[in-house]
Parts: sequence; C-alpha cells; structure tokens
Amino acid sequence: MKIVRFKCEQEIIYGVLEADSIFEVTGDVFGEFNMGHRSCSISEATLLSPVAPSKIVCVGKNYREHALEMGEDIPEEPIIFLKPPTAVINPGDCIVCPDMSKRVDYEGELAVVIKSVCKNVEPQDAPKYILGYTCGNDVTARDLQRKDGQWTRAKSFDTFCPLGPWIETDITPENLKLCTYLNGKLKQNSSTAMMITPVNELISFISRIMTLLPGDVVMTGTPQGIGPMQKGDTVEVAIEGIGALKNRVI
Repeated sequence: MKIVRFKCEQEIIYGVLEADSIFEVTGDVFGEFNMGHRSCSISEATLLSPVAPSKIVCVGKNYREHALEMGEDIPEEPIIFLKPPTAVINPGDCIVCPDMSKRVDYEGELAVVIKSVCKNVEPQDAPKYILGYTCGNDVTARDLQRKDGQWTRAKSFDTFCPLGPWIETDITPENLKLCTYLNGKLKQNSSTAMMITPVNELISFISRIMTLLPGDVVMTGTPQGIGPMQKGDTVEVAIEGIGALKNRVI
C-alpha cells in the first residue's frame, strides 16, 4: 500500500495511491483507517512530504564503504544525530544551498516512518512500530561538517531533508536496491543489505535513547558514492519497491 500525503483543492489530506488515482482515507493513518470514495488523479494533486515528523533521527556511517570513503573507522555502535522538522521538504521542492557553505552533498537513504509510540523495544518487535518506508536525502553541508566537528549545523539547514514520494507499507527493508542519480547519472548504487546495523536493530537502539512518536522518521544511513551538488542540478533518490524522490538544487 502506498500512503500519500497531498494537497488537493487547497486541502491537505492523506490518501492511498492505486494506479494513477489517490483515494482519500478516513480515520488515522497511524492507527485505524479506511479508504473513502472521494478520489483525485495523481496529476491533479500536489504531493507533500509523506509525514510531518516531530523529529528526524539520522544514522551516520551505517554503510561500511561510506565510512571508508570518508576516511573514518567503522563505528562500534550506531552514531545518531537529529535533523529538525524545518529541514523537511516535499517531492519536487528545491534544495537551497546556503551562502555560508561551499560544498553541499547528496546522501540518498532509506527512511523509516514510525507508526506508534516506540520506547525500549526489542529488535524482533520493531516491525510492529513501523508504518512503512520512503526515500530520503540527508543533504549535508560537507565543509561545515568538517569545520565544526559535530554535525548539527551541516545537517540542519531548511530544505536539507527531502522526503517522499509516499510511504510504502508492503515491503521489507533487508535487501532493497538504493540508487542516487545526479542529473541522470548514477552516483550511488548499493543495497540496504549492506547496512552495518539493520533497520530493526536501529529502531531498537534509538528507542532505548529517546521515545519515537507516530510520524517520526529514522534515516538509516547512506552508502558510498556521496558527492557535491551545484545550483541547477537535479538529484534523484530511487529505492526498489518504493519509488523515486526528485529535487532540484538552487
């Protein structure tokens, strides 16, 4: 099932995408809901980020090859950091390069959307707390990350967390092809099977530190192949079984 958050006739609503039609849902997508009868064509709707999270929890260096390309050691346990909700943008929105940075990078990632309040869960129970999965881009001001030594400024600019195009509920995250394209050229080509810490273990680890709320997003790390984006570029993150998230850089 593809759960879509969209604007149609100036109203922001959730729906389910079937073929080229979005059917409005009744109820709570994070609880019990049903498909309604009202629908609109996907061409008539403006797709929004699939959720409006209270927080985005990101995982650094969760692919061995990415850690190595950064010239850093393989972490002994997950390295986590936060992006603010104000960094989130919709599919098709523009990533804005800040004046204070000279290098802004793409980082294509599998994003996990939390379904229900999640605290101190065991890895085997984590799927019960997951609504589904979407594509994410952990946009990073790489020069500021290196300058600061910690990552808050480099990861937190407005527009630095594109999400979308929808939430896919009917996949498992263990072995999904993940590709990132810059102006149509393949830059990242990997699989979620290459994660150092897989999704269920990540959710368990994070839930032992902070409470995850419905709609929160966990960004699971990026594979090797990161690189800079320039103004005028288009970046696309495509994940098997989900779809593609495309944004332009300005």
